[in-house]
Amino acid sequence: MDASKKAITQRIQSIIKDETLNNLIPEIIDSFNEFSLSKNEFLVKKGDPCRYFCFVESGILQYAVTVSGQEKTTYLALRNGFASSLKSFLQQTPSPKNIKALSACKLWGLTIGDFKHLIKNNRAFHQFYYNFIENQIFLIDDYRIDLLTLTPEERYKKLLVNEPKLLQEVPLHYLASFLGISTRHMSRIRKNIN
Repeated sequence: MDASKKAITQRIQSIIKDETLNNLIPEIIDSFNEFSLSKNEFLVKKGDPCRYFCFVESGILQYAVTVSGQEKTTYLALRNGFASSLKSFLQQTPSPKNIKALSACKLWGLTIGDFKHLIKNNRAFHQFYYNFIENQIFLIDDYRIDLLTLTPEERYKKLLVNEPKLLQEVPLHYLASFLGISTRHMSRIRKNIN
């Protein structure tokens, strides 16, 4: 097994957490197709249907919406993560957001046909997807609570502890937008904490 397929296999196994389903994972891996995005290339543009559910082998994807003429980062997908405009992908409807490569990305994508086949016919993929969605709901809930209860400084400190690679890999203005603060305020916070 090559390094790419080994990485996606290990990530899927870590989400499934059931070794009795390991024999079903090769079918999942064989359904993914490798492709690349150059820096600033879009996985999906707002208004277009999302074509893939992806594993991010390398690179960074930015989820963004435009509010009052300003781009707001809503999520950042990093190496060993999964990415999609999920509602758009599953329903094949226009995406409400852009998903853009902040750096060159190597991705593994499932088409909607392969995704539906695996959900219906592969117990390991069904368990993977259930666990994945559950984890995403937990993350979204934590993020919303943090936005309401933590100061910008506290959100930045939490990011330092929980996601230090974000601070190394993602440009400042995207992180500031993700944390819900201005770039200027983010610079002051970094200066005071470091």
